[in-house]
Amino acid sequence: MLTPDQLKQALSAGILSFPITPFTDEDAFNTDVYQQHMAWLSGFDASVLFAAGGTGEFFSLTPDEVVEVIRAAKESAGTTPIVSGCGYGTRMACDLARSVEAAGADGILLLPNYLITGSQQGLFNHVRAVCHSTAIGVIVYNRDNSILQADTLARLADECPNLIGFKDGSGDIQLVRQITSMLGDRLAYVGGMPTHELFAQAYYGAGVSTYSSAVFNFVPTLAQKFFNAIQANDNETCKQILKDFFYPFIAIRDREKGYAVAAIKAGVDLCGYKTGSVRAPLSDLTGTEREMLQDLINQNA
Repeated sequence: MLTPDQLKQALSAGILSFPITPFTDEDAFNTDVYQQHMAWLSGFDASVLFAAGGTGEFFSLTPDEVVEVIRAAKESAGTTPIVSGCGYGTRMACDLARSVEAAGADGILLLPNYLITGSQQGLFNHVRAVCHSTAIGVIVYNRDNSILQADTLARLADECPNLIGFKDGSGDIQLVRQITSMLGDRLAYVGGMPTHELFAQAYYGAGVSTYSSAVFNFVPTLAQKFFNAIQANDNETCKQILKDFFYPFIAIRDREKGYAVAAIKAGVDLCGYKTGSVRAPLSDLTGTEREMLQDLINQNA
């Protein structure tokens, strides 16, 4: 297990990704397929893998299943650090943080609290309680009903030494730039928009040097090539990959609600890993959409 400072360094060292969670035909966690896929992904250059995260259907897993996923990830990912999804209400999040720490997670990604939108003081209390419940590193995720303002995040950083990362999925570049300017190198900054490659260059300009790539799940070489082009300020390569792969991909992704997850899972399945279906309330791609995705993978392999 990494210390919080070591995890912070790892987060900033390269591309990140969120492995999918495969299920059996009986809708149980498929440990064997998961570990095969994780072992394959760990052979590429992701600096951290986020197990049981958003792309891993955290929202549909029981707390016990999350712990099971983390154990499987730690057994199969080699030396790649593993960050666990964490969330729901404050007490549940604190209990889950302790459980995944015991299972070997190197850190947690604190996903938006369940259902309600809290005040800044309420969000502060929530994040602080979770940070104080564990010794491992914590990354907060600004998205949807959980948006920390810059001064709230600064207060949390002062009170919580193990708060080491900030991930943004809000798309509010003005707020992101204020946070990166105010907190400087106190935190690692991670881009977290759905199919973040579409936004990566704008976020890079706002001080966010890395991001989580969902498509790394099934086209890791292409995802790494795009990330390297961002780092090298190679705009022509970025434009070409966006045109050839990402814009056609989002045309598939945007055909139905929830396809930001389902399309990734289908991509992994098409690469030969028996992932099973997504859990309700998500739905799987149709046969025609799977054929479209297979053609896109073949064209960009």
